[in-house]
Amino acid sequence: MSTSAQTDPLIGRLVDGRYRVRARIARGGMATVYVATDLRLERRVALKVMHGHLSDDTVFQSRFIQEARAAARLADPHVVNVFDQGSDGEIAYLVMEYLPGITLRELLREEKRLTVPQTISIMDAVLSGLAAAHRAGIIHRDVKPENVLLAEDGRIKIGDFGLARATSANTATGAQLMGTIAYLAPELVTRGTADARSDIYSLGIMLYEMLTGEQPYRGEQPMQIAFQHATDSVPRPSVKNPGVPEQLDELVLWSTEKKPDDRPADAMEMLQRIREIERNLGISPQVVTAATSGMIDREDPSELTKVLPATTGATAVHSEVDNAARLRRSANRQGARTAWIVTVVILLAALAAGAGWWFGSGPGSQVSVPAVAGLDYEGAAAAVEAQNLVPEQAGENSLEVEQGVVIRTDPPAGDRVDKESTVRIFVSLGPAQHDIPSVAGQSAADARATLTGYQLIVTEPDAELFSDAPAGTVVAVSLTPRLQSDPVNCTDGCTAFEGDTVTLTVSLGPVPDVRGMSVEAATQTLESAGLSVSGENIAQYDNDVAAGEVIGIAEREDGGQWRPGDTVTLVVSKGVQPVEVPAVIGLSVRDAVTVLEDAGFQAETALPEGSLWDVFRVNEIDPKAGTFHVPGTVITITDIGIGGGNGGGNGGGND
Repeated sequence: MSTSAQTDPLIGRLVDGRYRVRARIARGGMATVYVATDLRLERRVALKVMHGHLSDDTVFQSRFIQEARAAARLADPHVVNVFDQGSDGEIAYLVMEYLPGITLRELLREEKRLTVPQTISIMDAVLSGLAAAHRAGIIHRDVKPENVLLAEDGRIKIGDFGLARATSANTATGAQLMGTIAYLAPELVTRGTADARSDIYSLGIMLYEMLTGEQPYRGEQPMQIAFQHATDSVPRPSVKNPGVPEQLDELVLWSTEKKPDDRPADAMEMLQRIREIERNLGISPQVVTAATSGMIDREDPSELTKVLPATTGATAVHSEVDNAARLRRSANRQGARTAWIVTVVILLAALAAGAGWWFGSGPGSQVSVPAVAGLDYEGAAAAVEAQNLVPEQAGENSLEVEQGVVIRTDPPAGDRVDKESTVRIFVSLGPAQHDIPSVAGQSAADARATLTGYQLIVTEPDAELFSDAPAGTVVAVSLTPRLQSDPVNCTDGCTAFEGDTVTLTVSLGPVPDVRGMSVEAATQTLESAGLSVSGENIAQYDNDVAAGEVIGIAEREDGGQWRPGDTVTLVVSKGVQPVEVPAVIGLSVRDAVTVLEDAGFQAETALPEGSLWDVFRVNEIDPKAGTFHVPGTVITITDIGIGGGNGGGNGGGND
């Protein structure tokens, strides 16, 4: 392991509380790759960490994340799996499948050029992985030997999906640009657009390099190489390596046509062609093996293991070329001399005009609005200013984004605008506040619609109680603020924030009236309404309800309104309440009759009513005074006399 790797401050660090960094295995212009241990799943992983000078670029960060999302959408044995993505302080990272081995670039440095079986083995695997990406609608954009991994166990995988888009930020060094531009499709040079056929062009350049040991275009400046991509045709690999079969010559020319429509439509079409070539040449894709195991320091090429041994017995086979291919080659040769000078002049003029437009008034004169959602305003403003744009703060209520955090920008992130343009940064003000009106008396459905219109959360099901209000109408509203646990009464209206929770209490109407019912009938009625009935009753007198019938239910023990599920106690009538017979002994007959009738009794005497009622006094009555009888009972004056009698006593006087 190199000294630089030993002194790397990340080695030994626990990233995001989960990934223990063990060693550095590769370093590029945008990221460094480490081997780490996933402590949670107890497995080795590759940890790609974005370089610190790029982690401050929010646009680059968002595009760095695209690599994880793009690769995670693919499930193919020839695509490097991406397991996780995240950040830990200043570190932005991807967690990928760990593949001990080397890259195709390292193999080319060691082998210079590859044999036909080696080349076909690698192309078969890379095309398989890229075909899965194209089926999923994903364009790699950065196909090159550095992104092809050759594992020690024989697997061949393509990685770094989405990273090419990230390198288009103004952060790539000249060396990085040279490394990518060598495989750049002409349409990316002239129009800046790419599709699956752009990946095919890059594959054709890589195929040429594997067969010849060198790239078809060279130059000291990226613009020189880009110009050759736009103007020159890729030569046949057999010019440099006579051992290249005609079929592979044709495949290189087909995949590197200047017009995208003249190339294979996607990786699947090119894969089908290379498998036809495999059958024609009698070559089966080789299993990639490595002679050693363990860590390979990619910064020390002397330690690279040679892979893909040449297969004996497979020779270059020249098969007949179809008539279409002959005609195309013949036409190309005849027209090349005539059109060459005109083509060069036109292309040079087009490139000059395009460059003038690009850097003068086209996209080259503009900058991209950075992605700042999730930052605070200060961080967002700094990112906007770093792009030579003018930040302007604006507030916006949001339920999802915490107060003080950036929600979005106008223009949106990724849009290209002129330098010094104003970018409005919308910072969350938190949930909006509203004055909530009273919904008491409304139907439950209307009240729910009113409250949800204020972005309040209405719990389900509604609370219910028995009341004098019509059934189905709201009688109470309870509000629980988002950041509190204690509810407040909102029946008569209140102030609330969006996202607060409210509970409606809805009337079931009054408790059913069971007065005058039998105990059985009253019990059935109340239980049908959702109440429970106690097995013990309360008995009391009632002058209007017959004995044994229900007078009503007892008062609620804790007060308040009855609710479904509450237990009620029946009050059952004992009939009319008896009254005590008053003491009338010694009174005149007239006074005695008056007292008895006032008490609710009927008074009877054998003495005809007249003046004698004032003369005679009561000596005895039946039933006797002090006994209890129901009102209306007949009290008979059984003994009367003249004179003192017993002075109102109960012992019976003289006749």
